[in-house]
Amino acid sequence: QVQLVESGGGSVQAGGSLRLSCATSERTFSNYEMAWFRQAPGKEREFVAGIRTTGYSTYYGGSLEGRFTISRDNAKNTVYLQMNKLKPADTAVYYCAAARYYGVWEATRMDYWGKGTLVTVSS
Repeated sequence: QVQLVESGGGSVQAGGSLRLSCATSERTFSNYEMAWFRQAPGKEREFVAGIRTTGYSTYYGGSLEGRFTISRDNAKNTVYLQMNKLKPADTAVYYCAAARYYGVWEATRMDYWGKGTLVTVSS
């Protein structure tokens, strides 16, 4: 059983920045691939960013690379999502997710999910 706890969401003006954190007490955290997904009203859950177990390889959905950066600190059992130059279109509930095995960045293959944290971007 892996429990994921997100923090760092909130309200920010367009052009601002936020850093989301996802923490777990799982002692084998370094063995899990980690990812962020988001879901806006009326939209399907969307892949935002993923990171392999070692933290060397990162992946981004859509046109987010360049504004968003995913990273992990295995010593702290924490994954981060740094979000810069935020736009109103980024408004969504952001979910942290973990997977046991190597695979593609699809919501259906993730094994564990956090409750989500709301990010609201206004002009």
